[in-house]
Amino acid sequence: MQPRSRRNFATGQAAKSARTVVIGGVPDGLLPDDIMADILMIHFQKSKNNGGDVEEVVYPTREKGVAYVTFEDQKVVESVLKKDEHQLEDRRLSRRYLLTVTRYCGNVFSSVTAVLNLSVFQDQFVLQDLIQELKRKSTALSFGPLQSNGHISVQGSFPEMQLLRDFLLLRAKSLSEKDKREKSKSHQRPKRRLQQHRLTAKTSDSARDADGEKHMVVLDTDIYHYMKSFSPRTFLMSDDVVISDVIDGDITTVYIESAGSGSDAGRVLRVKEKIEHKSLELHNALRKERIYFEGHVRSEKQRYKQACESLKPRYPHILIIPYDTHIDVIGNSSQVFEFVKEVSSKVQRRFQSS
Repeated sequence: MQPRSRRNFATGQAAKSARTVVIGGVPDGLLPDDIMADILMIHFQKSKNNGGDVEEVVYPTREKGVAYVTFEDQKVVESVLKKDEHQLEDRRLSRRYLLTVTRYCGNVFSSVTAVLNLSVFQDQFVLQDLIQELKRKSTALSFGPLQSNGHISVQGSFPEMQLLRDFLLLRAKSLSEKDKREKSKSHQRPKRRLQQHRLTAKTSDSARDADGEKHMVVLDTDIYHYMKSFSPRTFLMSDDVVISDVIDGDITTVYIESAGSGSDAGRVLRVKEKIEHKSLELHNALRKERIYFEGHVRSEKQRYKQACESLKPRYPHILIIPYDTHIDVIGNSSQVFEFVKEVSSKVQRRFQSS
């Protein structure tokens, strides 16, 4: 069933993520989803609940018993969060249910910035028209201005950039095949032959990749660490598949290749596809919060690390990555915020008692 929603497209609003809260403890399976979404909307519109005009309620979500409520005004978020206790009550419910309300944590994983050379398409397409088509197909990507040399910068998530790459490779392949058919019919200018060489080279790289000899997957480093911690089977190796990685800051490149000439090339491809699928799933589900150390005092850092470790058993699906200046906390949105809030509270109590 589709999430129940109400939308307001007024301009000048704060970013949607800043106007959204995560609701936990929603009674699951008691009522149809659309009715439960209505009950949530009514609850968060009431003044006694510190609520206000609701733009959208998203329920159900990937997480059982979790909903997302977006308000029209960001100030309502602060008001709702200040209320000590939210109890969901309605005549259609047999009793009251205690809800947890936390701030929405936007997806802050690394994005990719790439420079595309579209000049190879300029003999076949009006580049501005091609760019408009790319924008329609890739609405989550941000495109810069087209340069005079046919270059254009693009920024966005790893999965979206991968889809754009695949689309352009298909376009390049179709042009290359068309060139081969027309080669005997007309003489091409030297410039066109150079373009054809570039297109053919790109297509050949793709073909070698498809044969299963060697594959490469580019991942966000945080997602890679999360996969290694909580989905280690994704990287299970056998005698005929070798997996290696190169971690370079925010980006990790994973290489999957056959162990020998007699290895099953299809198995290499299946391992690659499994990693890509899991990465996309986590990219859509995970959020990251960062706990900054207020100073560089060693004892303060130790307090934060100890607080994280003491709370970890209660949050088994939270990944903690400590650094010299901060700690990254990675997991689903509601748990991340609850965890960070408890860590801060725990550290504050220890500081006051010391």
